[in-house]
Amino acid sequence: MAEAEAMYRRALEGLEKAWGPEHTSTLNTVNNLGNLYADQGKMAEAEAMYRRALEGKEKAWGSEHTSTLETVNNLGILYKHQGKMAEAEAMYRRALEGEERRVGPEHTSRLSTDNNLGNLYTHQGKMAEAEA
Repeated sequence: MAEAEAMYRRALEGLEKAWGPEHTSTLNTVNNLGNLYADQGKMAEAEAMYRRALEGKEKAWGSEHTSTLETVNNLGILYKHQGKMAEAEAMYRRALEGEERRVGPEHTSRLSTDNNLGNLYTHQGKMAEAEA
């Protein structure tokens, strides 16, 4: 994990110098660093990276681009692990609504978010919502 973090930081530094902090390649690395921090249990750092990535992706691609929605979903996962259930649900719902508008309600790209929201409802004891 420490070696992976060092490599992500090195990549991020290089991308920021080459393309700038708002370039989409930079933002993808920011999101990936957020994933690593979440895996390491560094929740505050992960949230900061996800928030940075989300803000930049919204500016670059809009709120319903698949990459933007991926980061929204990542924030939902993070909030669930932090016990912030209302925030997690809001992120999952935002991702689902964006995915439905972008690709339709039956597209496979939204199955992961459906599953995450179902797991959240199960964790909260909302079995009818989880089953749906």
